[in-house]
Amino acid sequence: MKRYIIKRPGASGVPERLARYHEELNEEQFAVATSAAGAALVIAGAGSGKTRAITYRVAYLVEQGVAPARIMLATFTNRAAREMLRRVEQLTGGAGDNVARRVCGGTFHRIANLILRRHATALGYEANYTILDSEDARDLLGICVDDAGVDTKARRFPKAEILRDIISFANNTDRPIPEVVARRYPHFEPLTQQIMRVDSVFMGRKRERNVMDYDDLLLNWKRLLMEKEEIARLYAEQFEHILVDEYQDTNKLQAEIVDLLGVTHRGVMVVGDDAQSIFAWRGAEWSNIYEFPKRYPEARQYRLESNYRSTPEILAVANVSIAANRKQFPKLLRAVRPSLGLAPALVPCHDADQQAAFVAARILELRDESVPLKEMAVLYRSHYHSLELQLELTRRGVPYSVRSGVRFFEQAHIKDVISYLRLVANPRDELAWKRVFRLIPNVGPATANRLWERLTFAPDPLALVLRGEADAVVSKRGNSWAEFRALLEALTTDEARANPARQIELILARGYEAHLAANYENAETRLEDLRQLAHYSTRYNSTAEFLSELALLSTERYGAPQPLTGEEVITGGDEDELLTLSSIHQAKGLEWRAIFIIWAADGKFPSPRSLRDAEGEEEERRLWYVALTRARDQLYLTYPLVVTDYSRQTVIQRPSRFVTEVPPELYEVWSLEEERAELPPALEAQDEPGGYLN
Repeated sequence: MKRYIIKRPGASGVPERLARYHEELNEEQFAVATSAAGAALVIAGAGSGKTRAITYRVAYLVEQGVAPARIMLATFTNRAAREMLRRVEQLTGGAGDNVARRVCGGTFHRIANLILRRHATALGYEANYTILDSEDARDLLGICVDDAGVDTKARRFPKAEILRDIISFANNTDRPIPEVVARRYPHFEPLTQQIMRVDSVFMGRKRERNVMDYDDLLLNWKRLLMEKEEIARLYAEQFEHILVDEYQDTNKLQAEIVDLLGVTHRGVMVVGDDAQSIFAWRGAEWSNIYEFPKRYPEARQYRLESNYRSTPEILAVANVSIAANRKQFPKLLRAVRPSLGLAPALVPCHDADQQAAFVAARILELRDESVPLKEMAVLYRSHYHSLELQLELTRRGVPYSVRSGVRFFEQAHIKDVISYLRLVANPRDELAWKRVFRLIPNVGPATANRLWERLTFAPDPLALVLRGEADAVVSKRGNSWAEFRALLEALTTDEARANPARQIELILARGYEAHLAANYENAETRLEDLRQLAHYSTRYNSTAEFLSELALLSTERYGAPQPLTGEEVITGGDEDELLTLSSIHQAKGLEWRAIFIIWAADGKFPSPRSLRDAEGEEEERRLWYVALTRARDQLYLTYPLVVTDYSRQTVIQRPSRFVTEVPPELYEVWSLEEERAELPPALEAQDEPGGYLN
């Protein structure tokens, strides 16, 4: 067989570009970017510039003549993939035409959707399937409980949201439902058979209605690769280079998909930090990265250990802390930045109130020292640990935001309007129809159900409604049904059908704006949201593309898909600048100049619940390590010396084992004194002879 090599523009300039790579990357990053073809494991320490290394890796491959379409880049946010590929465009110059568009990049769910749109019929779906978000999947599960004949009144049965979590965890970890129930929901173990029956009905209903939830995107992608040999061979051959970012946060299902895609070329480069694997409770499989060398014994290993974020003093504590874990890839973070002469402060406090008072006072002092509030954060193991601090900050008028799961794109008015678009795109979408029916004046749940019964077996439910064949069900509902039909006709015209912005405008103008005014006191704000949604949709070429991307926004970040989140802002003042309060899990990937880790006490951190699991302590230590490495300049570790338990007994509190594992000389121990009238300083740092207070 004769071999023919396609020459690509820009190849002659590779030596010059390599020289530039040497200038713009450190030696560790350069080795990753220019690695030879084949499997590779990149252990990327915190703050080591892994995103830069991955970006240059993709650019290098393109400049070496690899066709962009033969590269797959899996990230945990679509935004990260877009930013990386935009930078690749800049780096490659004329080496590729529309490189960013031709590389298959995005979250696992986004890539799965792209592939399934092409091959859905091979699995019994149609290409116009709807993607159910978390709330829709929950609602459909509620319907399936009734269809499965479960008597929820005879015995307490898990709610739809719990059922969704059980089924999703089983899917993503490749574990049977009985095992998941026994381990995570033992109180529902007697109901395991009924739960499995609901799951079976749920799967069948989704196939019938041509819908997939987030888990189905990955499950069906894996099915394609395992059951459809020709399709599997096509993609195994196409993806010569597979790059996976944040590999330590992948679940078993995602890792299996990567292995199936890499079976031909074995060109799998995974990038991550085993020391930052902290999402096992969401289904992330830490062993994916730890056992990668077993699955790919030929893989080259690289380490990114040059840290650009933190000072040497902070890294000294972090390195010693994580060294206590037995199962890990050993690494030693080295600070690129010079010392600021500030050792991490260990601050024993009398009680929780003094802890809160210290943190609030020190934050105000740092702000006076020109550290903005937005450059500071208070981190904690559990949200309830912040209670006293929130009260103290409010009393002192310090404005702050609490990072939490506030739903943004899943607000009721957004989902109402999106449902209209969904039923036009996929006329068999049961949940969209039922939601929209309930928006029609004088149509209640019972009438909505009768309407859907009329549409259930129609080959094209939308056409049936437009022809007037459902009118008899709502003959006594006045003009509202006729107005609804007229709206559907307008949404399906050639001008509007593929134009989501135009469709949203029509929905607002033909009744929904009036609905807002009649049902919400903040109707103007909600109306502005919808107008912004219409503006946002103009960037998409079709309604189907817009709906897919909107649904996939909820799949970003750390394993199991979650609703799109924003920040719930609880303010203690009128300033625009906000201090951040966050659980450590939600702080991953972020950094601040000054970090306060509160409740660094045994019994609080590590979490007692986590210690029930054999691997729990090591995961908790990884969580501690993540918290330490969020700090750039200053780090404060605080804990109360005494606490009051539930029976109002005073209990002596010891510092966390993660604190005492580190030699005392790596900390500066602070002693707190309460302000007296004759002594102006509110708090002073006093030298201690060493050791810990407990």
